[in-house]
Amino acid sequence: MSINISKQNKQQLLEKLKAIKGYLKGAEKTQETAELLSFVDEIERELKSKKYGLVFEEHREEIEELLERSTPVLKEDPALSIDHGGIVNALIEGDNLASLTALKTEYFGKVDVIYIDPPYNKGKGDFGYQDKYVGDEDAFRHSKWSSFMLKRLELAKELLCDDGVIFISIDDNEIASLRLLCDRVFGEKNRLSVHHIQVRYGNKSLNEKKDFQEVCEYVLIYAKNARLFHANKPAEEYSLDKFCYEIKETGEYTEEVIGGRNVKIFKKGAYEIVKRPIGCLGFLKATWASGSVVKGNASGKYFETYLKPRKEIDGLGTLYKVDGIGEDGLGYRYFTGPNKAEATQGLFYSGVPLARVREMAEGGSKKYRPIGNFYDFAADFGNIRHEGGVAFNSGKKPTKMLKQFIGYHPKKDALVLDFFAGSASTGHAVLDLNDEDGGNRRFIMCTSAEQNICREVAYVRLKNVIEKTKKTSLKFYTVEFEEGTK
Repeated sequence: MSINISKQNKQQLLEKLKAIKGYLKGAEKTQETAELLSFVDEIERELKSKKYGLVFEEHREEIEELLERSTPVLKEDPALSIDHGGIVNALIEGDNLASLTALKTEYFGKVDVIYIDPPYNKGKGDFGYQDKYVGDEDAFRHSKWSSFMLKRLELAKELLCDDGVIFISIDDNEIASLRLLCDRVFGEKNRLSVHHIQVRYGNKSLNEKKDFQEVCEYVLIYAKNARLFHANKPAEEYSLDKFCYEIKETGEYTEEVIGGRNVKIFKKGAYEIVKRPIGCLGFLKATWASGSVVKGNASGKYFETYLKPRKEIDGLGTLYKVDGIGEDGLGYRYFTGPNKAEATQGLFYSGVPLARVREMAEGGSKKYRPIGNFYDFAADFGNIRHEGGVAFNSGKKPTKMLKQFIGYHPKKDALVLDFFAGSASTGHAVLDLNDEDGGNRRFIMCTSAEQNICREVAYVRLKNVIEKTKKTSLKFYTVEFEEGTK
């Protein structure tokens, strides 16, 4: 039971329920009044419960009824196994709810990365429910999809290890519902990103009658525990190029305590700032004290709080030498105030942080950048038709994109699961990524027997890729059911 209601109406209903409960408690004690009282208590609890999130009509699937009276087991088909030694991967044919249930026995809390590309529920035959495709005329189209996804996401969370991560592709049809579902299952605080993926060029019209054109899809990224998952971020060698300034004190100064720190104040003409052609240790880097720097940086905060207001006191072009700031070992930091009457911001000059100096002395220092949330894969989607040596219209994702996502996880021996595997693009991406970086990742692909996709598309594709290098193996399983539940 789920009730959406305003706070005012909720309070009025609670008061009415209180009156009904009072009447029932004073009435003759019968089985009927006891049942009515229990029902009123249930309504009261529902009204008092927290009510933010996605509300939908839950729908029961036939597979759920089957799982209640039987146990899904994975049966290997040796005739379809590929044995080249090395890492053993798995391809599972069958309903994915049953596959996930069967995998729990061995893989509970052991999966590092999950990528799925579920039905987008466009109302055009892409989403099958109870052996029927759901069309856009179905009044429960979105409820059926949400109910379908919730059960599978809950199992996916159980399979993820504590530092695991899940990636889910989706488009505009269900992005809002999926985000609320994932917030419910994984927790809003574990949402890492919503990637915007350009999947087609802006000048490629899908429907000339439409006023608006969709060129992007989305990938929702959630950690099982955001505190434990730390992504591989883009990195480059720490550069000294910007450390190219030298400040020379050439004249007299005054001293003052500002913001609890001793400050030497040099007027314009009492100092010289020289920019060298090549940066190196011992020189300084200039940083504007503006934007996010004044909020997240000690020097920026100091400038914003104490030096920025002093333009009228000290004049333009003033240099401040402030004691006790910085991690560069100098023991002070230089600041310059604005040089123009209409300006308000200034610069501060810092040396190479001591931690970076130590890292460079030990062989190298990396500078990491955050992962962006927009990527243009339009060209890759445009050339995807025969990727992997199989045709699978409207059902593939580029291996280049999937390798990027899998590579966000720092483990090179990660276990990767896709339970909407389709043509097994994710398995292909795992194998290619291992070849590129020497990793030992392995995959589990779960896909449907519908239209013989598993055997004629996914299996053929994986076999094509495996046979190129003959470095890894594949086991083929089918989901079967044993009477009785464990």
